[in-house]
Amino acid sequence: MDDEIKKILDKYQSKIKENIETSDEYEPNEGFSREYKIFREEALSAGLTNYEKFCQSIGKKIQIKPKEDDYKKLEDSINAIHLEIQPEQAAGLAVFVALMLIILSLGLAGILYYLSGDITSALLLPMFLILISVLFIKPITNIPNYLAAKWRLRATNQMVLCILYIVMYMRHTSNLEHAIKFASDHIGNPLALDLRKVFWDIETGKCSNIKESLNAYLLKWRSYNLEFVESFHLIQGSLLESSEDRRVTLLEKALEVILNGTYEKMLHYAQELKNPITMLHMLGVILPILGLVILPLFGSLVQGAGSSKILFLFLIYNLALPILVYFIGVNILSKRPTGYSESDLIEQNPELAKYKNILIRLGNSELQMSPFWISFFIFIIISSISLVPILFLIFNVPDTEFFGLSFMDYKLENGLACTSGSICYGPFGVGAVLLSLFLPLGVALGLGTYYKLRTRKLIKIRNETKKLELEFAGSLFQLGNRIGDGIPVEASFGEVAKNMEGTPTGDFFRKVAVNIQKLGMSVREAIFNKDNGAIWYYPSSLIESSMKVLLQSAKKGPLVVSKALVSISLYIDRIHQVNERLKDLLSEIISSMKSQISFLTPVIAGIVIGIATMIVTILGKLSTQLTQTSQAQAGETGFGGIGAVAGLFEIKNIIPGYYLQLIVGMYLVEIVLVLTILANGIENGADSLNEKYELGKNLYKSIILYTIVASFITIIFTLLAINISLT
Repeated sequence: MDDEIKKILDKYQSKIKENIETSDEYEPNEGFSREYKIFREEALSAGLTNYEKFCQSIGKKIQIKPKEDDYKKLEDSINAIHLEIQPEQAAGLAVFVALMLIILSLGLAGILYYLSGDITSALLLPMFLILISVLFIKPITNIPNYLAAKWRLRATNQMVLCILYIVMYMRHTSNLEHAIKFASDHIGNPLALDLRKVFWDIETGKCSNIKESLNAYLLKWRSYNLEFVESFHLIQGSLLESSEDRRVTLLEKALEVILNGTYEKMLHYAQELKNPITMLHMLGVILPILGLVILPLFGSLVQGAGSSKILFLFLIYNLALPILVYFIGVNILSKRPTGYSESDLIEQNPELAKYKNILIRLGNSELQMSPFWISFFIFIIISSISLVPILFLIFNVPDTEFFGLSFMDYKLENGLACTSGSICYGPFGVGAVLLSLFLPLGVALGLGTYYKLRTRKLIKIRNETKKLELEFAGSLFQLGNRIGDGIPVEASFGEVAKNMEGTPTGDFFRKVAVNIQKLGMSVREAIFNKDNGAIWYYPSSLIESSMKVLLQSAKKGPLVVSKALVSISLYIDRIHQVNERLKDLLSEIISSMKSQISFLTPVIAGIVIGIATMIVTILGKLSTQLTQTSQAQAGETGFGGIGAVAGLFEIKNIIPGYYLQLIVGMYLVEIVLVLTILANGIENGADSLNEKYELGKNLYKSIILYTIVASFITIIFTLLAINISLT
C-alpha cells in the first residue's frame, strides 16, 4: 500500500514540476543519501564499525552497568558517534579484555618460572601486567568517550564552514531545509552525517518537522559549542522576518557570532595550552629518557635476570608510556575549540584517490602500485642489519676488536669472554649498539616513506587549491561587480580571467570561459561537466559551493547574483582573517612542539644512549676484572672481600646496551608519531592529509638526527670508557 501511494505522489509531483518552475529547489548531488542507515555505513570508519561489532557480540554474554554519571556520559558519546551499542556492552567488552589479559599473565608467569626457576623474576612481570589489566578497565570502557571527543573535534572544525554555506545559500533563497542539504553536500563527514540524521529523524517519525529535529540535535552541542547553537537560532529567526534587509542582517550576524566565538575560545585555549604541553613533554619525553641514564647501573644492582628487565622496560617504554602520552594528548585536543579545517580532497573528489598510489605509465594505460611495498622493502633491508649481533651468537661467529674492545662482546656468567657451547649474555659491545640503531632507523624510514609517497601529490594539489582560495575572495568581488554592471554571467568569466591572468584564479575563470565560448557549454556545464568542468582541476569545496550559489541565484536575475557573490567574497575574507589570527595565537606553542619533535627529543635520546652505553661498558669491564681478581684471591672472605663486590655486578643482571637502544629507539619513533599527531591537531584540527604529510617529514628528520647523534656520542663515550682505569 505504501509503494502504491508513493508511486501516485511521484507521478503527480513530476507533473507539477513540468508546469510550475521550482527555481528555489536545491537538488543535492548523488552522494546525498536519503537513507541514513546506508549513508551511516559509508561514513563510519572500519575501526568504529569493528569496535561496534565486538561490543555487540561480547555484550550478549557480558553486560556490566557503569555508574549513573558514567552511564549518561557514555550514552551521550555513543549517540554522538552514531554507534548502535549500549553502555553496558562497552563496559562488558572492557571486563572481557581485562580477564583475557589476566589469564595470559598467569600463563606467562608459569612459562617464566619454568624457564628461569626464579619465582621472583617469574612473578614480577605478570603481576605488573595484571595491575595494568585492572587499571585499563576504565579506559577501555571509556573508548566511546574518546571516540566522541575525536568526532567532536572533527565536527567543530567544520562548523564555521557549515554556517558559511547555510548563510551563503539562504542569502538568496530563504529555505532552511535546502540550505542544510546544501551545507551537508560540501562540508564532508562527520558533520554531514549529523545533518543527514536531522532529516532521518523526520522521515522515521521521531520528529515532526525540521525545526523540532534541528533543535533536538543542537541541544547536544549546547555544552560543547554554544556559538554554533546561537548561530543556528539566528538563522532560524531570519525565516520569520518580513523585511529583506532585516533577514540578511540576521544571517550575517549568525556568521559573525560563530567567528567571534571561535576567536575568543581559541584565545583562551592558547593561553591555557602552554602548561599542559610543557607537562606532557616533561612527563612523556624528557624524564623517561633521562631516567635511562641511571637505568644500567640501577638494573645491575637490582636482583633479577636481565631478560626479565628488558621485557619489563619494553612494556613500560614501548607500550605503557606511548599510550599514556597519547591519551594525555587526546585530552588536550578534546578541549580545542572550533577552528577552520581543510577539506578532505579524496572525499571531495574520489578520482584523486589514485594519487595515494605510485602511478606507472605503460603506453596508454596507467598502473597503480601501493607505496606499502616500497616502504616494506626499505624496512626489511635496513632493519635486518640490526639482527647481525644475534646472528653472530647463533652461528658462533668469532668476535673482533673495535677501539680496543670486543665488537659484539658476549660474556659468560662470570664475566669472561663467551666460548662455544656455553650460555652467553649480551651483546655488550659498542659495535652491537651501533648495529642496533638500524632497527628504529628502518621502522622510521619505512613509515616515513609510506606517508611521503601517499601524500606528496595530494599535498601539492591541496597547496595549489589553497592559493586559489586565497585569491578567490577578490575574484568573486570582481565577478559580482561585472555582473552588477550588466555584463552577462557567461561573458563576466572572460573579463575577470583577463584581469587575473597568470594566477590560479585567472586560470580557473579562463577554463570556464573557454568551455563556454569554444565548446558551447552552459555555465553549469562549463564549471561542473564531468569531463571538462573547470572545478575538477581545483578540488575545493569552498569554490564549488560558491559556484553553485552563483547558479542558484542566477535564476533570480543578475542583481541577485551580484549581491550574492559580493557577500560571499566578504564572508570568505572575514573567515580568512579570523583563521590567520588563530594561527598567530598558536604559533609559539606550535613552533615549540615542532622543535621538540625534530631536534630536542632525538638529540637528548641520542646523548642518553651514548652515556648508557658507556655505563654498560664500564660495568662489563668492572664485572670481568672483579671476577678475575676474586678468582686470584679465592681465599678472601667477608663483607669487604672482592667476591662480595663482584656479586653486585653479575653479568646476567646487567641490561645490554644493544637492547637498551632498541627500546629507546622504538620509543623515540612512537613519541614522534604521537607528538606529530598532537601538534597537527592543535594547529589544524582534524586534517588527516596534513597529519600524514607531517609524519613523513618528522620521522625522516628525527630518526636521522637521532642515529647520527647516538652513533657519534656512543663512539666518543666508549673511547672515554676505555681509558678509565679499574685496577
